Amino acid sequence: MGNMATEIIAFLLTICGWILISSTLPTDYWKVSSVDGTVITTATFWSNLWKTCVTDSTGVSNCKDFPSMLALDAYIQVCRGLMISAVCLGFFGAILALVGMKCTKIGGSETTKARITCLCGLHFILSGICSMTACSLYAHRITSEFFDPLFVKQKFELGAALFIGWAGSVLSILGGFIFCFSMTEGFSIREYSYNGATSFISTRTKITKMGRNPETPQKDPPEQSFSGRQFGRNAYV
Repeated sequence: MGNMATEIIAFLLTICGWILISSTLPTDYWKVSSVDGTVITTATFWSNLWKTCVTDSTGVSNCKDFPSMLALDAYIQVCRGLMISAVCLGFFGAILALVGMKCTKIGGSETTKARITCLCGLHFILSGICSMTACSLYAHRITSEFFDPLFVKQKFELGAALFIGWAGSVLSILGGFIFCFSMTEGFSIREYSYNGATSFISTRTKITKMGRNPETPQKDPPEQSFSGRQFGRNAYV
């Protein structure tokens, strides 16, 4: 029962993490223009992995999609690939979790379900690592440009999407490790039970091979008693 509750907690953590990771892709504010040193702000620039936009003081936004994937910066292409990989790994991990959890009726034997649960945990761990790498790479580019004194273009700050992605990554990694821990716990319990049964069978086998207990008094064989009675009868005659 405790192992089942652990798997349910891990499933809730990983699903919440996967939802947060998936929500970062359409989120607009991956980076927002900085107002450091600016007295009057007439426009706010912001962008994500798919487009760049500007919002004026009246609240009207004008956006422009990135024209060509091959013309993008390398870090944006890498972040796109990592985030899409994270979403796909989390999706397949959720399917494997529904099959491998003990509270479901599908998946086969307990050993098979334990292996599926371990594979599910690895999927979520990889999903969290991919998402965290993408967010960290994007944030590193923003911070390096912000603190570079030779960078004269528009400087940006970290957007809300990066913090959402980091939170989802931590939840996915934590839930994945819990899934793997629940699998190892189930294997240790089954291994202990199997060793106990083996030792009981081996004990019975040893007793059978050794014969009677040495403490039990042994009786004379039937051949000796029969020969003794026969010898006494002959002597009487």
